[in-house]
Amino acid sequence: MKEKSAFFNNANTISGVNEEDKKQQFDYLDCIRAFARATYKSIYVIDYMEQGFEYVSDNPLFLCGNTAQQVQEMGYGYYFTYVPEQDLELLLKVNAVGFEFYEKIPLEERASYSISYDFHLKNPEGKTILVNQKLTPIFFTSEGKIWKALCIVSLSSERAAGNIRIYKSGENKICRYNLQENSWQTDQKMTLSDRETEILQLSARGYTINEIAQAIFISPDTVKFHRRNLFEKMRVNTMTEAIAYAVNNNLSVSWRVKPTKR
Repeated sequence: MKEKSAFFNNANTISGVNEEDKKQQFDYLDCIRAFARATYKSIYVIDYMEQGFEYVSDNPLFLCGNTAQQVQEMGYGYYFTYVPEQDLELLLKVNAVGFEFYEKIPLEERASYSISYDFHLKNPEGKTILVNQKLTPIFFTSEGKIWKALCIVSLSSERAAGNIRIYKSGENKICRYNLQENSWQTDQKMTLSDRETEILQLSARGYTINEIAQAIFISPDTVKFHRRNLFEKMRVNTMTEAIAYAVNNNLSVSWRVKPTKR
């Protein structure tokens, strides 16, 4: 059996760190920047004390034709410029009901929750796209109020704006906000069969229907059958939309798969 030390190269063996090194751990934005470089999604950080954006990534989806610096300088004015009026009202609603929700959560649990919702962005030519935003608190005040939050923006798999959902890490349930009834409702997360999960994972890796069939030892028609079931469950029309739905809804899907014969 190999020793665990085999995983640690001598060239990077660390015996200790000095006080200057320790200060690095407090510059959390370096971690955010590294994350932004590793994903196609748009990333930005809201500072509620300064009432603006502390960081905006270069990923173009959220920029609406601007530079990251320009969007950061706009701050909340960005929403008033690039979010249609109807969806701007939605964002204000999300803001209100989201903070009300957090106020009812025990202080020690608040860092475990994230909120997700969909809204439109319009580019300088006036065309709109529907995006999904996940907001996760990263720092709180001593009173438990959200100080800074990480926002991740990607293309939405939904058909309309809204879809306000709150998730708690490690729990298989979703709190959905009903805009018609103005109330929160608790649902279980969607569950996928083993086959549906395998097909979703392999599709995300770029496998064709025939390649999926060969990888998990079933017929192409059976792959198509499970794909149709996925689409019906998620109310989507394409595998790209299904993958986006799984990501946006925090479905318990491991994106690394080792196909096995059954």
